Amino acid sequence: MSSVIWYLYEFARKSWAENFAAAKSNSEIMDKPSRFRDYPIVHKEYCIACGACTAACPAPMAIKLVRDVDSAHEQGITYPVINNRGCIRCGFCAEVCPTDPKTLTCGENHLIREKFTILPVDKKYVIDDYLCIRCKKCMKTCQVGDAIVEENNKILIDQKKCISCGECLKTCPVKGAIKGIHIAHIDEQKEIINLVVDTLEAYIEAHEEDVKKVGEGDVFKLDMDSDDLIEKARAILPNDELIHDIIENITDRLKLRIITWDKNKCTDCGLCVKECPSHAIRFTENGVIRDPDKCLKCSICYQTCPFGAIGYYIARFLFRPSEDGGNIIHITLKTSDLPVRS
Repeated sequence: MSSVIWYLYEFARKSWAENFAAAKSNSEIMDKPSRFRDYPIVHKEYCIACGACTAACPAPMAIKLVRDVDSAHEQGITYPVINNRGCIRCGFCAEVCPTDPKTLTCGENHLIREKFTILPVDKKYVIDDYLCIRCKKCMKTCQVGDAIVEENNKILIDQKKCISCGECLKTCPVKGAIKGIHIAHIDEQKEIINLVVDTLEAYIEAHEEDVKKVGEGDVFKLDMDSDDLIEKARAILPNDELIHDIIENITDRLKLRIITWDKNKCTDCGLCVKECPSHAIRFTENGVIRDPDKCLKCSICYQTCPFGAIGYYIARFLFRPSEDGGNIIHITLKTSDLPVRS
């Protein structure tokens, strides 16, 4: 009985009634600290549809690229969409996003590493962990002694100590494992990189009928004369040494995904139209067609098509001197590792 009276007394207290009517949470609990890493926020107007965020995401189905429907006046833009039920708030997508301002933001907790530190030299050297075989010859050759170090089973160059002598590059036995990166003319370098990629894609697409004949386990090889490419690059930046370094650096690691379309096998079933995330495939009065300019090379159409009308290939490249004293880009193309439709 006494407990009931106590509850009635507490309920009748004026202070309790006022607190109940004006109840609110402690602001120290409600306010998020600046270091808090929330779900990524998408600023789609900045997106360049590079796909770096989807490649870096470790959580299945947490992020995907979509494309808005075209209007009568402009093309729909491509941008990432976050699925909060799959997102683990790791922030990798924001870290790798190359746009400025960033397309993806998620608080101040993510570590953003600048690609280039401005030093009083024209060229800096970096180690490509993808190609490095950990032979440590560069460490033994280093003129400074501790400018090249090993951390967590990775060979790294300490840019604060490196004097850019280039001896490590001369010693490295793996082509492309150590790269000389030019610090000046960054915008022009990006333009030349885009020129190289677009030229290679166009060259392979011009040989589409030959590519379609490549079967599982086959290797298709092409040699593209690079004289015209270099001449176009000179119009952007008249520096042959820099142009050659850019082409060599990008082709050492470049891997292009190639999509082909065999209309003879296509039955216009429309399965690929429904699955395409960028609206690159659509129905027309002439049946199903694909717009290569909108294609993300995601391979969803290839995996969806039950009739083998779509081919999916991986191309790699090597920039090397030609027999006539010029330069060529050697292209090696194979079918992808995804299951082949029969």
